[in-house]
Amino acid sequence: MFASRAGAYLALFVSFLLTFLNLVDGVKHENFKTCDQSGFCTRNRGYADKAAASGSSWTSPYQLDSKTVSVRNGQLTGVIIKTIENGSGTVRLPLVISFLDSGVARVTVDEEKRQKGEIELRHGSPARKERYNGVQDWVIVGGLTLDQNIAERTTDQDETIVSYGPKKSFQAVIKHAPFSIDFRRDEETQIKFNSKGWLSMEHWRPKVDREQKEGEPAPPESTEDESTWWEESFGGNTDTKPKGPESVGLDITFPGYEHVYGIPEHAGPLSLKQTRGSSGQYDQPYRLYNSDVFEYEMDTPMTLYGAIPLMQAHRKDSTVGVFWLNAAETWIDIVKSKTSSNPLSLGIGGTTDTQTHWFSESGLLDVFVFLGPTPKNIIQDYSELTGYSQLPQHFALGYHQCRWNYVTDEDVKDVDRKFDKAKIPYDVIWLDIEYTEGKKYFTWDKDNFPDPLGMQKHLDSHGRKLVIIVDPHIKNEGNYPVVDALKSQNLGINNKENNIFEGWCWPGSSYWIDAFNPAALAWWKSLFAYSNFPGTTPNTFLWNDMNEPSVFNGPETTMPKDNLHFGNWEHRDVHNVNGLTFVNATYEALLARDDPKHQRRPFVLTRSFYAGSQRQGAMWTGDNLASWDHLEASIPMILNQNIAGFSFSGADVGGFFGNPSKELQTRWFQAGAFYPFFRAHAHIDSRRREPYLEASGYVEPITQALRLRYSLLPAWYTSFHTAHTTGEPVMRPMWYVHPSDEAGFALDDQFYVGDTGLLVKPVLKEGVTSVDIYLPPTSNAPYYDYFTFETYTGSGKTVHLDAPLQGHTPVLMQGGHILPRKERPRKSSALMKFDPYTLVIALDNAGRAEGELYIDDGESFEYQKGAYIHRRFRFSSSSSADDNNKENNFSLVSDDLHPAPTKQTTSFLKTMKDVRVEKIVVVGALKAWEGKTEVVVTEDGEKERKVALQWNGGGRGKAAWAVVRDPGVRVGRGWRIAF
Repeated sequence: MFASRAGAYLALFVSFLLTFLNLVDGVKHENFKTCDQSGFCTRNRGYADKAAASGSSWTSPYQLDSKTVSVRNGQLTGVIIKTIENGSGTVRLPLVISFLDSGVARVTVDEEKRQKGEIELRHGSPARKERYNGVQDWVIVGGLTLDQNIAERTTDQDETIVSYGPKKSFQAVIKHAPFSIDFRRDEETQIKFNSKGWLSMEHWRPKVDREQKEGEPAPPESTEDESTWWEESFGGNTDTKPKGPESVGLDITFPGYEHVYGIPEHAGPLSLKQTRGSSGQYDQPYRLYNSDVFEYEMDTPMTLYGAIPLMQAHRKDSTVGVFWLNAAETWIDIVKSKTSSNPLSLGIGGTTDTQTHWFSESGLLDVFVFLGPTPKNIIQDYSELTGYSQLPQHFALGYHQCRWNYVTDEDVKDVDRKFDKAKIPYDVIWLDIEYTEGKKYFTWDKDNFPDPLGMQKHLDSHGRKLVIIVDPHIKNEGNYPVVDALKSQNLGINNKENNIFEGWCWPGSSYWIDAFNPAALAWWKSLFAYSNFPGTTPNTFLWNDMNEPSVFNGPETTMPKDNLHFGNWEHRDVHNVNGLTFVNATYEALLARDDPKHQRRPFVLTRSFYAGSQRQGAMWTGDNLASWDHLEASIPMILNQNIAGFSFSGADVGGFFGNPSKELQTRWFQAGAFYPFFRAHAHIDSRRREPYLEASGYVEPITQALRLRYSLLPAWYTSFHTAHTTGEPVMRPMWYVHPSDEAGFALDDQFYVGDTGLLVKPVLKEGVTSVDIYLPPTSNAPYYDYFTFETYTGSGKTVHLDAPLQGHTPVLMQGGHILPRKERPRKSSALMKFDPYTLVIALDNAGRAEGELYIDDGESFEYQKGAYIHRRFRFSSSSSADDNNKENNFSLVSDDLHPAPTKQTTSFLKTMKDVRVEKIVVVGALKAWEGKTEVVVTEDGEKERKVALQWNGGGRGKAAWAVVRDPGVRVGRGWRIAF
């Protein structure tokens, strides 16, 4: 009997596995729903179509009961009354509008019957009766303090107007009947809720048996299509719906805004496309339903691995946004319409409204509103709510070498040696699932990895780290203590009958940890203790893959929606936040394995993510292809992650599936060197792609790209500190940096690195040996080629740059910035810690520049106690210059940005006391300096001294530059260099 059952299971698994692996021929669209295959998506779109078709005769059936409206302590409360279409009654929907100290408004609508548990569940389901209200507990970490100084008034038009925000310049105009909200800034409407009348909350109702029984009158026909209300089938799986239909939908309009961005993750352009009624656009809504999608396609709104429901709308000098806090499957339609104030203008000179329609399968209607007015305002307010990007360990910003799989511990050491022999820097080598014994996590394959500690000791000798994969599926196999504990302690996700859910993934039959369960979190922490996971060390870090979760035999390659999590919440309610909870568990586990007095910052890579995942690690764009279109798509995909608060993002360099050509491999390294997260990865069937294996003529430019990354690590680390403290993205699109320049609003193939002024335009197409880079109109800031100092004037024009394959990624320096870098090639970033710095000063037309440098120990949390150096460098003149040829008293000054030095500051400064600035390069040097041979250096507490200056005239389009070698100033002290 047992043998028969085991054989059947094996045959079933092989069948599922073959089906799954066949996906490498391209994504199988039949495995993933379109809107017309999703009941609630079809219903919400149909509702919108019905309203639109009715025109001015349409009236939304939702109105705010004026008698229930109350405004106190920074909140408006009331009850929205929904009139049921057939006149059979009304539904009460509690409303709360919170006005936060930050100037953010939050609109929440619940359903009273479900809220009170006054409903009946079908099938005897043990699921919770309420709408899911727990996503906030996982996502929101601050920023909810209410504004106690709002002002409220009610008008004769049955409106309540609340003034809030900075200087009460924001207003929420709440119309009672029909219910809608206009959000205004400085008296101008920026965002509209329910102006189209598409608000929809599917209320609970009992299932009516519409089959006529013998001897009884026929039951009344339904006026609505109930075919997907109570159950829904797709791909051979049936979703029982014990709570019936419960979707929420709302139209959100951005009047006067043509461009909207965000809502990652999708493989499409940065400026989001229309999804209805326009040729050349999409015919499906953008979908947010975290899924394992092999070989995803380009230019599509199809769902991918993660979901951040933050959308920003931008027009000239104004940015606003909304954050849809709902963890259930969500779809978003986008339509743009041209408006004109002059009926005779035929649309010329008019504005564009962007109308969006959001709908989720379950949960609350919970939306945060950001009124800007700048992109920086939006991301800072959003980050205050959901958390700032993690400040990663310094090594994590270096290069990561990965494939599925390095096959033995000797293989790992051999790769490490060959990197050294080729003099190519790298920081981390990765192990995919084959390091385990039979795909059982927390084990090592004793034949192929007999000495994991010896392997890691070898890596440690050069400051390198190891990352291993641990996924949320736990192999169902006898004599495996991990699965025995999972089952015996009831720590797994359950099926609809509330028994442990069994599915199929890489190990075969598997169970899934329920990371919503506090007991499961405590257990998960214990598994990573060095005593419980022999073979790991403090330099072993983690990769969480397949955490959407991926279930090979599940609907849409994921988990059934009627599965149950801790607290008896259905999986449909929490699906998109599931990956976040698992990464959170792993992050906490890495913290717990160390002595609390000597904790190091965890490094965790995740494939699935949600708003808030930026607090715990890095992400990558999943299983891409070794193709030019996937290289090209990586830039807008990573840009959208960055403006959605998740800066630490990247794509598999070289492409996961397939074998890149030598040209593609080289160009991908040149682009990947400017990803915030820089990792090469490859499928198990692909050829070995370590950089040193490339042919002559290709290994050299790849090595140059890697060395360029390492030389710029001071700038990268400083940019990550900015993201960690302000939320501002590390990789910035043109519209973010130049919000007034309309020509840059849709550009997504060039970008800036943090505040550095570096403007990057990778080569993304085959056979291309030059690029056209767009320069925004700037009155006082030329651009300099990073490598040659050739000068370009930014005046809203496109300039042509040579980009030979054997050269560098085209990079320009915007005048007005000071860039820190290190110029000594090393094997890893750890070996660069005490190396001296070079400051590159790119002057603007007035001879000014500024920049920052942030330094800490790169691994611990001591920086939170003040153990860091943070300097601002300023180059300026003490008198005004009418032109660039006058000799003025120019100087470079290092100022301390540390707000409150502590004893930890003093201790850290002692460790860095010998780290100095070894060179200063001034690009755009003044003609008046020609013939000068020295500068005067004054360091805090020391006598002034003179240091040699070398002036170079440039010419033939190149800027003049000056070099000060070994000025002898230290990075942790204040000083001044007079030119």
